[in-house]
Amino acid sequence: MSNIIVEKADGVWLLTINRPTKMNSLDFESHYQLVKIWQEFSKDSSAKVGVITGAGEDAFCAGADLKTYTMNFASRKTNEFRDEFVNGFGLGGITRGLQIDKPLIAAINGYAVSGGLEIALACDLRFCSENAEFGLQDVKWGFHACDGALVRLPHIVGMGATMEMVLSGDLITAEHAYRINLVNKVIPRDHLLKETLKYAKMLATRAPLAVKYAKQTLRSAISMSIEDALKHEVRSFYDLGQSEDLAEGTRAFSERREAKFQGK
Repeated sequence: MSNIIVEKADGVWLLTINRPTKMNSLDFESHYQLVKIWQEFSKDSSAKVGVITGAGEDAFCAGADLKTYTMNFASRKTNEFRDEFVNGFGLGGITRGLQIDKPLIAAINGYAVSGGLEIALACDLRFCSENAEFGLQDVKWGFHACDGALVRLPHIVGMGATMEMVLSGDLITAEHAYRINLVNKVIPRDHLLKETLKYAKMLATRAPLAVKYAKQTLRSAISMSIEDALKHEVRSFYDLGQSEDLAEGTRAFSERREAKFQGK
């Protein structure tokens, strides 16, 4: 059975990490499979929203399967592997391939630790069950997060909360995660996936070009001065003004009906 299960319906792709006996951790094979799926999702014009979750109720994802990673590092001490890791595999690590201009939601059903939390951080929205727990435990084992957490987490929860999580390696509860804005919603365990998919299907009806341009602007503006960021935002809005989707949206508003966007 595949380590990553993909289900598609109504423009929504549901990706399930299917290694429940390993806390849905990712070995090298699962990692590359996940990256390939994200690439396919990004290129498929019929794919509007992505949802990722873990099989079972115990874990969303426990990050990298350290046993398989350790074996790979021990057996591949070559310059070629170093170049592959740093310049290819290592650009985002487990989150490689997640720079996607479509909405991504993590449905976190249990532990989201280390690389698992980093996958969730690379998504746009994070919904979790009441039993979810979060942590960056890397410092307990001699290293630090390297799959985007040190870059993304401060923008989501601020530097103070980031330092607390990174330096201690301690787990935090779903309630704590919601309080610091790490997650958008806490949902009863039995309803998590249903509610997440319902939300994803709603997002799938939104104008894809507007979503794409908005995500691009949000990512770019973070590193800009306020003046440059505002110019970038206006330029993006102007480009949208030339789209067929905006014309359709305007007509739909006037005619009091749902818009039918084509992404053009």
